[in-house]
Amino acid sequence: MIDPSISTFLITLLNIGILFVVLRAVLFKPVTRFMEDRTKKVQDTLAEAEKTNAEAKARLRDYEERLQKAQEAGAAIIKAAEEQAQKQAAQIVAEGKEAAAHALERGRKQLEAEQQAALIRLRAEAVGLVLSATRALLQRELKGEDSRHFAGLLLQELGKDSNV
Repeated sequence: MIDPSISTFLITLLNIGILFVVLRAVLFKPVTRFMEDRTKKVQDTLAEAEKTNAEAKARLRDYEERLQKAQEAGAAIIKAAEEQAQKQAAQIVAEGKEAAAHALERGRKQLEAEQQAALIRLRAEAVGLVLSATRALLQRELKGEDSRHFAGLLLQELGKDSNV
């Protein structure tokens, strides 16, 4: 007969084998499958994160390039506006100088016209005074010497008026 210790050993060994097969079918394969799935999900998540990170970096570069271009365009617009403002300022100053020159010229012409008018009035008054003096002299009786003296003064006055 078989010794109880060997039979117990064989039964225990058979139980362990059955337990191993059952546990392997029920526990090890699902756990292994779960671990493989979990590992695959983590790897997929890491790959997706790297892809998203690469896309984010590409977008960041794109936005930085756009920002740089926008800053350059803004600087160009500001520079153009400053140049335009300087041109307009120069034009306004030139127009102001031109208007001042025209006003000064009109003032000079008006002054010359007034001087001419005053000179004409002065000549008319001088002629009137000469005529009055002549009438007064003619109304009074003159001696020859007085006539010559007054005629010389008259000629002298007429000569001054024509030179002015």
